[in-house]
Amino acid sequence: MQLSQQRILLTGATGGLGREIALLLASKGAILGLVGRDAQKLSALKDEVQKAGGSAHCLVANLSEEGASTQLIQQAKATLGYIDILINNAGVLDFIELQDQSDARIAEMVNTNVTALIQLTRAALPDFLSANKGYFVFVGSIFGSLGFPHFATYCATKFAVHGFSQSLRRELVNTKIGVTYVAPRGIDTPMNAPNVDAMWKKSGNAVDKPDKVAKLIVKALEQEQQELFIGQPQSLFAWLNGMFPRIVNIGLHKQTTLAREFLIKPKS
Repeated sequence: MQLSQQRILLTGATGGLGREIALLLASKGAILGLVGRDAQKLSALKDEVQKAGGSAHCLVANLSEEGASTQLIQQAKATLGYIDILINNAGVLDFIELQDQSDARIAEMVNTNVTALIQLTRAALPDFLSANKGYFVFVGSIFGSLGFPHFATYCATKFAVHGFSQSLRRELVNTKIGVTYVAPRGIDTPMNAPNVDAMWKKSGNAVDKPDKVAKLIVKALEQEQQELFIGQPQSLFAWLNGMFPRIVNIGLHKQTTLAREFLIKPKS
């Protein structure tokens, strides 16, 4: 797929990974709709894109609000004229024991990572079906195939995104609409709290720079790849988890004990 002049709606645009994806897409001639909650950060990113010779429009939206997904698609169509590609990249995570996670935070994470993503995809789908063309990219996680201790709710949301992407691809099998699911391992972005970074370092788990992950995501889009799992040995563990979960349980036992050292109890 050639990305020049493709009109691309990118959620989570101002995050560490989103920014790198935006700049790379701009360098390839794409016309971007940058979605985020912070108008100032979006404006700063738009300036970066334009300085690099790209074209971008800012779309401020809080996807956790009711009706925001439909409104965003309408706003994007009014701004871009049409949406050729939707990249669902927005997401939040917690490193926490489930017993310490509040009901409100669980609801926020499910709504941001899953509900808004599904609703945004549904809102874009009628135009894709009418034209019999379009493309969806879902940025998931290795944790969407590998349940990891102290990330229980986050893992649940990413398992949901993985399943949703597979189901949607099969639902659209007789169309010319594409679906790519990407599962990165840990990424070195501000999304990670300092204790998470410290835990990864002590455990020896490698994390990738966001520019590296962005390049792989854009390449997968250009090649219209159905699924991409990034990083070893995490990708191998994800595969093993589907075949031999008890073996993975044994392998993660030490990791569970180590990770507990870095948990921060919420203030009561």
